[in-house]
Amino acid sequence: MIDLNSIDGWFTQIIELYKKDPNSVYNTWFAKDSRLKYFRSIRKGITKVIDEIEKGSFGNDFKGSSLESVLQSISEQKEVFQGASHAFIWKPKLRIPDIYENEENKRAFGAFLEACLQGQSETSLLKEVDKLANRKIKGLGPAVANILYFLHPTIFPPFNTAMVEGFNLLFQQKIKLGSWESYLFMREIINQVNKAYIRELSKDLGMVTGLLFEVGTGEIQPPLSSGIVVKMDEEKIRKYLDKRSSSTSMMNKEENAHQEQQYLLAKLGWALGYDVWIAVNDHGKEYGGEKLGRQSLKVFPALPYPQEVVDTAKLIDVIWFKKNTNDIEAVFEVENTTSIYSGILRMYDLSLSLGRKQVCYLVAPKNREKEILAQVRRPSFHDLADMELRYLFFEEICDHCEAMCKFGNDKGVLDKLAKDCC
Repeated sequence: MIDLNSIDGWFTQIIELYKKDPNSVYNTWFAKDSRLKYFRSIRKGITKVIDEIEKGSFGNDFKGSSLESVLQSISEQKEVFQGASHAFIWKPKLRIPDIYENEENKRAFGAFLEACLQGQSETSLLKEVDKLANRKIKGLGPAVANILYFLHPTIFPPFNTAMVEGFNLLFQQKIKLGSWESYLFMREIINQVNKAYIRELSKDLGMVTGLLFEVGTGEIQPPLSSGIVVKMDEEKIRKYLDKRSSSTSMMNKEENAHQEQQYLLAKLGWALGYDVWIAVNDHGKEYGGEKLGRQSLKVFPALPYPQEVVDTAKLIDVIWFKKNTNDIEAVFEVENTTSIYSGILRMYDLSLSLGRKQVCYLVAPKNREKEILAQVRRPSFHDLADMELRYLFFEEICDHCEAMCKFGNDKGVLDKLAKDCC
């Protein structure tokens, strides 16, 4: 453990820098409610992995597997999780990670995921980690923590190179990336610090590890009062900052395009005589100087389903309801650069909960058509017959929204633009 007195004072300063920087992981990822949409879909994806391992249909490669879909959703959580999938890609020459062709290891991995999915207490979950670590499965190290984080964000911090470098720098440690022992030691110190500064941080360990990531990449440096001497290549830092600035600019453009589609779909829904709901976390966002919340119902209709289903539905980008009812007519997920897989999974989950075939639309740029078709052809979605899934292009909604508002009578006006996923 560490002496908390050694960081007293200056650690609060570095947290403030982290929270004030508009380009930090805190502001571009952690503080955004949109990231919460991924937790349930990733859990559902992990359930699929477990089910396929139990039934013997998981396969012997990462590519095309249900695990790839889960890691793709994790990797798309902005740059803080980029590369999370690398540790799971099957490398046949090295025979790592050995969970694809070794059936005993595969079943052990599935049992571990199931135990962690069902477990709640920190003690029982750490026992499962110890059991997996003691098996010493070749190539399967603490990169698994990036999955565990989405199951138990208050218990397991994520784990990557930049986070380790930031951790070592701030707390004067020398832990290594690929060791379970190092990860568990790092976790203990992170928890110790997090509890000491809980008023400034969060129970969700994504916040404090995001700070470690920023320090590890050189974006945020310890204040002079810390006495920590930073030895980083200035050219490397400059290139990272340039990339970061470019990434932030691109993200703002993408967000604006996403909000434009929500606005247009809401406008169309109202024009066709429906009540319209826009994702609750987007009500405060703007398009064309107008809050998206002004285009949405103020109160989500009371649905006769479990609260977790309702909570998921509230985060779907746009929903059309029959006027003055809780009867859902159409569901829309806008996927500009975010995970097609997660978007399908959220709508599919809702459709299954409704107990009837629900009309659902993926809304994406034309250049993502191949990706859409590749995702719906995955074995994970072989039973999409339970959902009527179609897709629409950004470009066509922009071009034809006004005409559809003027001449359309109901959701059938979308039929000439929508494409079937089968």
